[in-house]
Amino acid sequence: MAAREGDASGVEDKVARPTNADVARLAKVSTATVSYVLNNAEGRRISTRTREAVYRAAEQLGYRPNVAARNLARGKGGVVLYVVPRVAVGEMPIQVGSWMTTELARLGLLQVQIFETEDDQQVVDAIENLDPAAVVSMFPLSAGARAAVVAAKVPHIGIGLLPTLGDPLLSVGALRVGHLVARGHRAIAFAYTGIAKWRALGDYWFEGVARAARAHDLPSVTVGAVTPETVAEVLLGWVRDGVTAVCAQSDEIAGLVLFGMRAAGLRCPEDLAVIGVDANPMGAFASPPLTTVEFDPAAIAAVAVAAVLAELGYAASLPAESTEVARLIVRAST
Repeated sequence: MAAREGDASGVEDKVARPTNADVARLAKVSTATVSYVLNNAEGRRISTRTREAVYRAAEQLGYRPNVAARNLARGKGGVVLYVVPRVAVGEMPIQVGSWMTTELARLGLLQVQIFETEDDQQVVDAIENLDPAAVVSMFPLSAGARAAVVAAKVPHIGIGLLPTLGDPLLSVGALRVGHLVARGHRAIAFAYTGIAKWRALGDYWFEGVARAARAHDLPSVTVGAVTPETVAEVLLGWVRDGVTAVCAQSDEIAGLVLFGMRAAGLRCPEDLAVIGVDANPMGAFASPPLTTVEFDPAAIAAVAVAAVLAELGYAASLPAESTEVARLIVRAST
């Protein structure tokens, strides 16, 4: 019986599946216009009003275009390349990638995940050889990868910069600085990784911290890179200069700061409060347990998928309002 019910359901779906002619009738346009809009055809002058009418009709009918035909027309494969950052940012990028893989597959798009390494050549090779329809990354790409995207003439969707995520760099900076200010801190330092290649990620989070500090009328944020060899000396210098709290580039760097404090004979949070970002599970077992920021991977993935589909000309739209994707986890390090 279960098999027959499944078969019947499949027949019903097949019969009821709307066509571009159905979309055209509902939107009161020609089938050619529907094709131009949903395939994001170049060189066609179609008004915003008409495009919106087509998108609304397609969404209302649950229309799914022939993805294979669309990609062939574009000369692109149905591959979306997702670049997973090498720098430790907890489980969030992997969780987001898993959600995106499932959602994109519903439309016949294959997401391929490529992991950054010390040498970005693997990412460059993937962009050049997989012929992706789009490249998605959680954080800014390396210079080499950016150049490969430009050369391939494909869109790049930087998830962390999507406005509907509420500008994570700003909201996360506000969360961290606001928490430290509430604890009485005014002199704040920002700890970068000592690996120059990954400074771009630090720049991303630092901008939010710096803006939040200005919003609270704090002194300029002190900046420094830390390595296992230099972290104790850097921290002692900050304390001498009056710094009382550190925002780290990631939980990984926050862990290095805690290591440096022990080596320098400093106490946390009495001498320096420390706050990370990305909610690495090991942060709960640091000494002391680390205050950090946790992300909602499902919310991030939903916005990312909508952005990818909109960029590729599918009947999708981004949420009208900003989506809250982060929350503070307060522990003993602050």
